[in-house]
Amino acid sequence: MMEYKGYLGKVEFDDDAGIFHGEVINIRDVVTFQGNTVAKLRKAFRESIDDYLDFCQQRGEDPDKPFSGQFVARLSPELHRLVDTAAKLSGKSLNAWVTEQLQQAVAPLDQDSADRASQAMKLATKLRQR
Repeated sequence: MMEYKGYLGKVEFDDDAGIFHGEVINIRDVVTFQGNTVAKLRKAFRESIDDYLDFCQQRGEDPDKPFSGQFVARLSPELHRLVDTAAKLSGKSLNAWVTEQLQQAVAPLDQDSADRASQAMKLATKLRQR
């Protein structure tokens, strides 16, 4: 995972083409980047974000911004009651309890991202050694 100006980039390696390619994942607009080394990938990621922001400015449009941190969840009344009860029993606000539960649910994704980043770095090192 890469971050620049609040935008997050997800990176994959294309073994056939011998390049890293990525996409900004925390906006609705499509912004992509690629590079055949980690340094070039980082540079391309930053340049893609800057180009996107410049393009939006030239068109007089607001760029899609990374998530605000707020979302609406629709629940059945019964589930809403159960979640509220669980929050109260834990001594937390509904917001704090839901945030904690969501953090626990996505914790494995953070580890997966770290593992993928480590694998990508190892692969980049091997490619540079060739």
